[in-house]
Amino acid sequence: MSEAPIVLVTGSAGRIGRAATAELQARGYRVRGFDCVPTPDLKDSMVGNLTDEEAVRRAVEGVHTVIHLAATPDDDDFLTQLLPNNLLGVYHVLESARLAGARRLILASSGQVVWWQRQRGPLPIKGDDPPTPRGWYAVAKVFLEAAGRMCADSHGMSVIAVRLGWCPRSREHVEELAALDWAKDVYLSPGDAGRFFACAVEAPAETRFDVVYATSLPVRRAMYDLDTAKQLLGFEPRDRWPQGVEEYSAPPT
Repeated sequence: MSEAPIVLVTGSAGRIGRAATAELQARGYRVRGFDCVPTPDLKDSMVGNLTDEEAVRRAVEGVHTVIHLAATPDDDDFLTQLLPNNLLGVYHVLESARLAGARRLILASSGQVVWWQRQRGPLPIKGDDPPTPRGWYAVAKVFLEAAGRMCADSHGMSVIAVRLGWCPRSREHVEELAALDWAKDVYLSPGDAGRFFACAVEAPAETRFDVVYATSLPVRRAMYDLDTAKQLLGFEPRDRWPQGVEEYSAPPT
């Protein structure tokens, strides 16, 4: 029996990265991590930076699927943070994956790409609705999605771009999310995040290019279209705010 394919997770030491690697390992996948720090509980863990082209090329060797999570995670200085990590880093990862013969790219975009439609409507927002980016971070995610489409159309790769909901990275994030009514409707629990990426890895091989959303179950109303991820990938969220934030101590209500 042949070995399971290798799945590379960039940003594997982050909150969503750890959830994705844990779920994939539980399903029997061979997982390789790539991050600027070692990834806990992952044997094949590579340390490097997205700006280091040679390090990225080593990371993608022998990989079937790339889950690209690594990035500066929100608005920051464009020249010193967003440009090298969220633009040049995307080029290094996608081009290295193409040259290495990877067959699937799963790209972590953001709901910030459609920020102003969230306020103006109509809801829920669809994957093919036009971008209305919040700031330069979101603009970089528009670039990521366009780069993914190019890889699909020009190079025949299977590409899934996912506009992620809000998965808190700290206790402070939990408190910020709890204070905003709308945020509970775009909350993404670590458990649902891990299950989403596993479903994306297991999506049919004929999947060419799709933009989908991933959140947990909304508290009031769905901001984003979750039906497409269900139909294409078989992903159905199980959690609802505040499930999944127990690690940060008792969550606010």
